[in-house]
Amino acid sequence: FDVRGAVTEILEIDVSRVKVTPLEIGGGFGGKIPIYLEPIASILSKKSGFKPVKLVMERTNVFQASGPAPGGTISVKMGTDKNGKIIAAESIIKLEAGGYPGSAIGAAVQCIFAPYDIPNARIDGHDVVVNKPRSFAYRAPGSPQAAFAAETVADELAKIHGMDPIEFRLLNAAKEGTRRADGVIFPKVGNIEVLEAAKASPHWKSPIGTPPKGRVRGRGLASGYWFNIGMKSTVNLQVNTDGTVALIEGSTDIGGTRTSIAMQAAEILGIGVENFRPVVGDTETAGYADVTGGSRTTYATGYAAIKAAENLITVLKERCAILWSIDEKDVDFNDGTFFATKDPELKLSFKELASKIGDTGGPAASSGSVDLESGGGAFGTHIVDIDVDLETGKTDVTRYTAIQDAGTAIYPAYVKGQIAGGAVQGIGWALNEEYYMSDDGSMANTSYLDYRIPTSLDLPNIETIIVEVPNPGHPFGVRGVGEVPICPPIGAIGNALHDAVGKRFYDAPMKPGRILNVLGKIEK
Repeated sequence: FDVRGAVTEILEIDVSRVKVTPLEIGGGFGGKIPIYLEPIASILSKKSGFKPVKLVMERTNVFQASGPAPGGTISVKMGTDKNGKIIAAESIIKLEAGGYPGSAIGAAVQCIFAPYDIPNARIDGHDVVVNKPRSFAYRAPGSPQAAFAAETVADELAKIHGMDPIEFRLLNAAKEGTRRADGVIFPKVGNIEVLEAAKASPHWKSPIGTPPKGRVRGRGLASGYWFNIGMKSTVNLQVNTDGTVALIEGSTDIGGTRTSIAMQAAEILGIGVENFRPVVGDTETAGYADVTGGSRTTYATGYAAIKAAENLITVLKERCAILWSIDEKDVDFNDGTFFATKDPELKLSFKELASKIGDTGGPAASSGSVDLESGGGAFGTHIVDIDVDLETGKTDVTRYTAIQDAGTAIYPAYVKGQIAGGAVQGIGWALNEEYYMSDDGSMANTSYLDYRIPTSLDLPNIETIIVEVPNPGHPFGVRGVGEVPICPPIGAIGNALHDAVGKRFYDAPMKPGRILNVLGKIEK
């Protein structure tokens, strides 16, 4: 729907004249939110007599045009009392917007001190226009950079006070009732529960071990936060005569959300999720849904599915009343079964009723819509062990554990996949990934031969621990999951490097050359 809106504005035509059909697009992470070639393809199609037109962005085009996460500089100052309680904090955040205003400065400001209960805070944010390609949203935009800065300082303060880094964070942890630096007061959140789970984890309690000859080993920890969003979503349900339910929604699936949305409707209807046929419709068949992003889909579109299921129960009660020739108010529903409150002999399972729908007035369908303000913020804490080769500066991640509050984990396998995937992307930020910019503002490393991302050969299995502190703003307690796990890794690896080599790292990526430079073995 966002694509439809953008295309209609550029082409200056009515929204009803554009139909957008979603496809299986793999991961999103922000870069697929805006449009690129769609208006051009539309114009070429019209000029050619409305023939199909296909345009493809080569990898170089994707790198140069789709927008990197913003680079920048962040300064952080924190002050504590003698017991280690943070009493004040200040940050100046400057993020590159590229050629046009619009970096992720707002999100960075919201996230930077969010894991901590700080009574006095000041944050100055600067959206800096530079002669480079514009930056854009990339999984928790602005938060990983902010967490790197804040968690480096928090780690240093813990060492100054001689405190365990988790105990320092527990002492200063944001919780229900904490006022975030930008003014928002937290509802029920799981920050403390995540830290306690990290403290009790097998990884944290295990000895760090001895590294191979020529290497040093370090362990680091960091926390991160993402606020999650709500916005608008719609879900439509229709009962088939075989007892299955067609579910049509408009949130593009980039990670398994069709299943997590259907599971919530199934829970309300008291039937198995295998009875659902979820599809993502086009802009003419699905109800309106805002962007798939901001960790909103399972939360917001799932909420719409809950409402649609509740409305469907009302519709089906009416059909039961027709079948049984009784008043609708005398029909009730529980755990997949409709029954008459005044006659225990009158009852039908969902599937039995579905087979009789045709005799009660035609197909049974319903719709549910929501417009939500927020998605319930979430916290994560990551623990990492690394080995550093002191001759080459090469860093290997030997063990990694990601702990996160998922609210209620509707689809645990999906949650674990999101957490592990986000952690891997964050590890890439920490150790390898960067844009090399030439003097004229163009990107020099526009292929995966030169832009280094982690592969399965570079990493251990990512251990995940799901903490469930239900979100009070959702009927099932769902929180957004997808963005939190990319926030802690840069800070965790930076702190692990300090533990390994005794030096602080203030720039990412912490690649071999930069490590050797900090160690004084090479010059910049």
